[in-house]
Amino acid sequence: MAKINLLPWRDERRRLRNKEAQTLLVGAALIGLLLVGAGWLQANKWIEGQTARNDYLTEEIRLADVKIAEIEDLERTRQTLLRRKEVIEQLQADRAVMVHLFDELVRRTPEGVRLDAIKQTDKILTLDGFAESNARVSEYMGLLDGSDWLSDAQLSIVEATGTDPRERFAFTLTINLKKPAGEEADGSAMPAAAAATGAAP
Repeated sequence: MAKINLLPWRDERRRLRNKEAQTLLVGAALIGLLLVGAGWLQANKWIEGQTARNDYLTEEIRLADVKIAEIEDLERTRQTLLRRKEVIEQLQADRAVMVHLFDELVRRTPEGVRLDAIKQTDKILTLDGFAESNARVSEYMGLLDGSDWLSDAQLSIVEATGTDPRERFAFTLTINLKKPAGEEADGSAMPAAAAATGAAP
């Protein structure tokens, strides 16, 4: 005798399809979670790597800043030493110039003129003194202008002071210091009078 299936076959097929659909959804959800988890782990790995690189760069920048500060300190020290060297060289040169200057003043001061004070401001000399007459002052200025080390003598003050014939007129004049052509840069040449007597500058 033939068997007849009286169960509703459409409901059974629908139930199987629903079960398959649920299985697919669960599988897709699991795959999605795995992908999200893998992406999160990879992102964390990238972030950690970038953080490590940032920390390394920050440390290198700090070390570079320290070295730059040390270099700046060395440069300031270098500039200070160079300024000191220039001052010392200038003083060394001026020492010889002073020998020339006093030699010229002594040799070019005529009879009847006496210096009372000498003041130097940069390259300008101010001479205060006394003379027997105005003619002696004019003569003195002419002699100074004839020096290779002095130029442009200018009279600032001349006035009668008293009855002493040796100090009848007080004067103040200014004159410029200069180096003659061919003079060595360090001013080591000796004045004529000092060379003649064997004196050192």
